[in-house]
Amino acid sequence: MSSDFEGYEQDFAVLSAEITSKISRVPRLPPDEKKQMVANVEKQLEEARELLEQMDLEVREIPPQSRGMYSNRMRSYKQEMGKLETDFKRSRIAYSDEVRNELLGDDGNSSENQRAHLLDNTERLERSSRRLEAGYQIAVETEQIGQEMLENLSHDREKIQRARDRLRETDANLGKSSRILTGMLRRVADTGQLENEEEQKLLQVWESLQRAQSHTCQ
Repeated sequence: MSSDFEGYEQDFAVLSAEITSKISRVPRLPPDEKKQMVANVEKQLEEARELLEQMDLEVREIPPQSRGMYSNRMRSYKQEMGKLETDFKRSRIAYSDEVRNELLGDDGNSSENQRAHLLDNTERLERSSRRLEAGYQIAVETEQIGQEMLENLSHDREKIQRARDRLRETDANLGKSSRILTGMLRRVADTGQLENEEEQKLLQVWESLQRAQSHTCQ
């Protein structure tokens, strides 16, 4: 499943690069060539939309626990698609013959100045878009790192809880053993002596358990 998604990703990357290159060339083309290039870009934009639809379907088939990373990538590609469409519309409108004549009139010097001004504004917009894309990518990567940290913390919490449960169980067993040995020692104390070697060993075991219980509590 992920291999199909990655294949669509590669196709989308190649297609978006071609579209970007052609959009940048549209304003500089003669009218006839511009018309043909615009039709070509429109066709490729439609292909890019279809690729995104296929990728979206692939993401829906991915198990929920693994879907987060692919969903973030889809959001990035949809943003990129929106930028391509915006740049394409701007390229067609800003540099169309009709709009240019209306804005610049017949003065040659004014025409050159206005053209330079429009190109400068377009470059600024492109730089701003690149900065926004870089910021969005950082945000996506930060979100992924945060998700991984939360998963690690959850696993660590489970390990700590299991360790605490084992300590409580050990402490309970030590307490039970201590009570049994204390009863034995009380009976020994009533008689004033240890009657046999077995009771002496029990006393040694009790003392060891007491020390172990003391370390566990610490």
